Amino acid sequence: MSKPKSLRRRYSTALEEEYPEEIRITIGNHETIYKKTMSLRYGENPHQPAAFYTPVVEGLSVGNMEILKTGKGGLSMTNVEDINNSLRITSYFEQPACAVMKHVNPSGVAAQNSPNESLKETYSKARDCDALAAFGSVVGLNRIVDVGTAEEIMNSYVEAVVAPGYEDGCMEYFNKKKNFRVIQVKGLEQSSRYVGDPLYPLDISVQLDGSLVLQAPMLTKIRSTEDLRFVTEREATPQEVKDLIFSWYVCMNVRSNGVVLSKNNGTIGIGTGQQDRVTAVKLSLEKAVMRGHKDEIPGSVLASDGFFPFRDSIDLLAEYGVTACVQPGGSIKDKEIIRACNEHGIAMAFTDERCFRHF
Repeated sequence: MSKPKSLRRRYSTALEEEYPEEIRITIGNHETIYKKTMSLRYGENPHQPAAFYTPVVEGLSVGNMEILKTGKGGLSMTNVEDINNSLRITSYFEQPACAVMKHVNPSGVAAQNSPNESLKETYSKARDCDALAAFGSVVGLNRIVDVGTAEEIMNSYVEAVVAPGYEDGCMEYFNKKKNFRVIQVKGLEQSSRYVGDPLYPLDISVQLDGSLVLQAPMLTKIRSTEDLRFVTEREATPQEVKDLIFSWYVCMNVRSNGVVLSKNNGTIGIGTGQQDRVTAVKLSLEKAVMRGHKDEIPGSVLASDGFFPFRDSIDLLAEYGVTACVQPGGSIKDKEIIRACNEHGIAMAFTDERCFRHF
């Protein structure tokens, strides 16, 4: 028996797949044809063959990605998903923004907080939210990457970068690492984000036996300050409002139960994938402390993708000095939660919509 290839080598070796060149999906009277555009390095794991398919339609963004540098073995399924969710997050921001992704969740997100903040500074803010988790990340940006940002990206271990374009000179830095992937994606402004945008494409979830769940995509009605409903005695300051909306957009793309702690248009702590909300809140606060953001927590804001079932989360926010929060509302204990916020002087807004993501 031949010696099996080491798992380390399999991480960078493309796995052969024999999937069809074309897939057709019919929903009602509408048929969509999908063409196989690339074999992937592998799926979620190195023993799972995978391929990438794109619909034969106009105006694709991720489906029309251009791989400027493939790295060893090309893209894996997780790379594609990280690329997709990084662009989903950054597409919400009119200003320059960056999402640093690990396993489909953001380890850090930042958007330009002032006109004189450079893209390099925005990227650094996103990376340094959790520099430990950012090791081996995929970096997504919604602006053309300049040379200074490219150089900064290569100062730590990153697997891939995706952006609408790159200035001359960027590839000089990207080429210094053989196993690094550079992807260009355009057309983000055409993606559906808000209630009222086109609902297509629908989300499809495949179950254990091949059964399907079909659902409309998650869109938000939160476009501006006017869409937040403040329910506490104290309303948020202008900076807090900006941070609340920023946090809500990030929280929409964090695995539930999820919370996002932010300040000055940058995350400082993210709690993801928890079974109870107070643990998610506690995790975001403790991670902020562990990653060196203790002094930034006072005056920060928190977004929660679901309602607070008990006041324990609010008491915890007050203990750390968080001054504002945003959540869907709808708990039978909403009055108790509002009362707790008023006791602590915390401004709280309801979105009147939940944003669970289970990927």
